[in-house]
Amino acid sequence: MILVATAWIMLLLVGGGIALDRVLTGAVTQNVDDQLDFLLTSMIVSAEVGPNGEVMFSRDLADQRFLEPNSGAYWQISGKGFDPFPSRSLWDRKLKVNAEVHDDRDLHIYESDEFPETTLRIAERDLKLPGSPVRWKFQVAQSRDPLDAQISVLRRTLIRSFLLLGLGLVMMVALQTWYGLLPLRKLRSEIARLRAGKSRRIQGAMPAEVAPMVEELNALVEHNDRQAEEARRHAGNLAHALKTPLSVIMNAAAAGQDDLAPTVIREARTMRRQIDHHLARARAVGRRGSAHSRAPVWPSVEAVERAVSRLYPNVRIDVDGQKDLVAHIERQDLDDLLGNLVENAAKYGGGSVFMTVSAQAGFVEIMVEDDGMGIPEADRIRIFDRGVRLDTGKPGTGLGLAIVRDVAEIYDGTVALEESEDLGGLLVRLRLPAAS
Repeated sequence: MILVATAWIMLLLVGGGIALDRVLTGAVTQNVDDQLDFLLTSMIVSAEVGPNGEVMFSRDLADQRFLEPNSGAYWQISGKGFDPFPSRSLWDRKLKVNAEVHDDRDLHIYESDEFPETTLRIAERDLKLPGSPVRWKFQVAQSRDPLDAQISVLRRTLIRSFLLLGLGLVMMVALQTWYGLLPLRKLRSEIARLRAGKSRRIQGAMPAEVAPMVEELNALVEHNDRQAEEARRHAGNLAHALKTPLSVIMNAAAAGQDDLAPTVIREARTMRRQIDHHLARARAVGRRGSAHSRAPVWPSVEAVERAVSRLYPNVRIDVDGQKDLVAHIERQDLDDLLGNLVENAAKYGGGSVFMTVSAQAGFVEIMVEDDGMGIPEADRIRIFDRGVRLDTGKPGTGLGLAIVRDVAEIYDGTVALEESEDLGGLLVRLRLPAAS
């Protein structure tokens, strides 16, 4: 930041300095040219034609430098057929006159190096005086040395001022950057303390510009802590759930029981149900909570409807509702939820399944209805427990609704069982937060 600011400041100062130098140099040079024009006009006003046709002044010019030899200020009047009429300051030298015939009726200013020790700035004008047929050339010259000295002083002052200004601006930028990034250095220290386990969250007052980031970091830390705690709890639950079946298998094997094979198969099924349940929940926990978790509902509804229709070709599945809703959930989890619900409805229903999608107060509500026997109200809470199955005559693990409930709760959603008024069977009402 400091290097970029320094480069930008220097670029602006150099550009501004060059522009200001041109303006000031032009102003000083224009001032000198105005003086030459004034002196030239004074010469012309004072000039008159003598008795022999020569040019003479009715009054002397007021500038004392014209009387001092080699003073740096000169004038000269030239005309065809007459010797040049010079100022005393020229002494034994003459100003060059362009041999070409040109009409300088307007003011003509140029520079000449005809004097070896200095460069002259010359103003000249051609005109005819009353009573004289000769075109006279009036010239006023001044050495550039005083002008160059003024420009040199001006440039030195300009460079020193801009260098001081640039140094001050760079120091101000450096101080501002250091002070502005001070909260980030403090935040880095707090994060280091957090990583070292010396604190559980970022503490201390922060500027208003950094405070939102600190809040988000603390929320992220809390979210990670919750996920870690849930992972530990799930691991503990899974270990506890597997402990009993393993003990039964080991006891049966140690005792040499005759029914060892059926016991192993039975307990292995129990372990498989527990593993499936905890893996599904762990996947949902690992994917939930991110702000970019978004899933269009209607494509999942259509995909599940096609998949279940192939598994149960004799079941009629109808879908209806809003097609533009988006839920705050991962697409895979949404597919798993709908797949469990629709497959249960097709498996345990009477041949008709109806899905409805709608928006309800910040939530996406999905209702799955069937025309089966339904579930008694007394069993609607118990059915969500792991391994509970009301109809044991059909294959299954008894984990479908338990997984649906757990995954929905992970995404701050709900699932409820009701009686379908239209089909007479079970109605499952799944509500998921709508994505903004």
